[in-house]
Amino acid sequence: MGQVSVPLRGILKLAAVAFVLLCPSYSRASEVSLHGFLQGNFSLNTASENPNGEEFKWAEERLQLKMEAVNESSLLFLKTDFFYDHVDDDTRVELREGYLDLVYDNWDLRFGRQIITWGLGDLVFVNDLFPKDYEAFYSGRPLEYMKKGVDGVKAGLYPSFASFDVVLVPSFTPDTFPRGDRFRSSQDLRGDDPAVTFENTEVAVRAYRSIGERDVALYYYRGFYGMPSVSSAGRLFYPELSVYGASVEGRAMGGILGLEAGYYDSGQDRAGDDPSVPNSSTRFLVAYKRQLMEDFTLGLQYFLEHMHDYSAYERTLPAGFPKADRLYQLATLRLTRFLMHQNLKLSLFAFYSPSADDYMLNPEVKYKFTDNVWAAVGGIIFGGEADGQFGRLDRNDNAYLQIRYEF
Repeated sequence: MGQVSVPLRGILKLAAVAFVLLCPSYSRASEVSLHGFLQGNFSLNTASENPNGEEFKWAEERLQLKMEAVNESSLLFLKTDFFYDHVDDDTRVELREGYLDLVYDNWDLRFGRQIITWGLGDLVFVNDLFPKDYEAFYSGRPLEYMKKGVDGVKAGLYPSFASFDVVLVPSFTPDTFPRGDRFRSSQDLRGDDPAVTFENTEVAVRAYRSIGERDVALYYYRGFYGMPSVSSAGRLFYPELSVYGASVEGRAMGGILGLEAGYYDSGQDRAGDDPSVPNSSTRFLVAYKRQLMEDFTLGLQYFLEHMHDYSAYERTLPAGFPKADRLYQLATLRLTRFLMHQNLKLSLFAFYSPSADDYMLNPEVKYKFTDNVWAAVGGIIFGGEADGQFGRLDRNDNAYLQIRYEF
């Protein structure tokens, strides 16, 4: 059996939550519930083996336990995964979420590790700057594992004219990208994390309300890019980033139409002439979803990213480096069909970039055997030009199996 790996922060959080839950005065005044699942998740390469020689992108058995304790003014929540990874031959414990909620009349507070999702995009993110796990998504893990938790504080404020969320994250958590040992044409993209200081604390603010039949939101983020850049000295680091955004969503054209935009202010390269730091950009998303017939839905999205100061970028780009487009375009399609009293789900999610001329397809069949047991089989298919984010992963196609028993 492999080595058990538990991060120190995870141990401290587990101990703190367990202490409070086991405190007799709290337990007597709370309703405590325990749920979870047992899961098998296996993803087999169909194009070529991993660089490390393994045939599986992912192969694991997993136990998740979710414990919740609620009383009149507070909630304690703990979601912990215990799993054995056959690819790395390793047994691990992962704290997915662990937080304390304090609830008052028109405001609340949440302390601890929490998963936060903002914005309108379906697997396309404009104003959601919270960390993602792209390796999980590209290797056929359940979609919930694409989002990662952050360790911080979230305050919800609810005056009569609007609602506000304010998030403070002292310790930066980057996105996770496919590792070079499991994915061909990939490299381990993990930079030096920013120091944990007051100045480096990530700040995210969302203001939202309904205006007529439309949901409107404003966003602000100050922190760092989730993908590292390479300095002139060859060091991987996370550049500073501020984002100002907005979204609106409502009924239109027989379905739901959403518009979202964000201005990405690259504070360390406002002139656009530092090739080691991304240029500032403006990003747009148009999203549309509609029920075509009973139990059959369609989702469409079109994403644009316009790079600012493009002439400075071209002038300073080192020789031999691939050149990004001034205007990057990405379209997505989601089809979902339920059959057999909604026990059988057929779905397809597709990315296609007209500018990079590459694509990714994710077909899936999911069947619910009972209220507690389901299984899904699907595939991840990459293709297109080798310089695109999907085309460069062309030799990493895989077919996956997910089996889960929930309790």
